[in-house]
Amino acid sequence: MNKFEVLTPLQFTVRTSEEYWEKLLVKHPDIADLEAEIQQALTAPDEIRRSSHDPNVLLFYLILKQKRWVVAVVRRLNGDGFLITAYQTDAIKEGETLWRK
Repeated sequence: MNKFEVLTPLQFTVRTSEEYWEKLLVKHPDIADLEAEIQQALTAPDEIRRSSHDPNVLLFYLILKQKRWVVAVVRRLNGDGFLITAYQTDAIKEGETLWRK
């Protein structure tokens, strides 16, 4: 059962299941109340970057407040996107910028 499925500005969908979301919360309990912001990071991000380590991994950044972002990390395979992880950060990682608000 999908927890959510959303369309990104790069015109592909990203989804995650309820079961996978629960696993994410074990690793990153600080995002438990940020589901809406994570979905917003995917649908209306401030910036999208390609991972410098894996060309199939994209990082969607949404500013929460000054020097604080929520990041949704997505793997894209055969046109489909899957949420790998999500977390809060105080820095944008290196990588090619694909999209900017």
